[in-house]
Amino acid sequence: MTNSEDISVIDPPRISADQLATLGEGHVAYVRRLRSEDVHDLFPDAPDMEPGHQIWALLSAAGAPIVLADTPHAVLANAMENNLVTVSVH
Repeated sequence: MTNSEDISVIDPPRISADQLATLGEGHVAYVRRLRSEDVHDLFPDAPDMEPGHQIWALLSAAGAPIVLADTPHAVLANAMENNLVTVSVH
């Protein structure tokens, strides 16, 4: 049996918030459902949209907007065209 004094604890490597934000950048993107009235929060240059519609967005690992579409299939197709692995955020 091992005495608890013989067990050493190794601190895991530390990662900064900036490093965490860029993990997967250029390789991973996520799909997010938005309401049309919230599109300008992520896509400030998007044209005005009639409120009450469901819109799908593809965002980089760091949250930068990539593309908007009216179906999740369209944003997934864009991700595939750009060799991005997609994840869903709930």
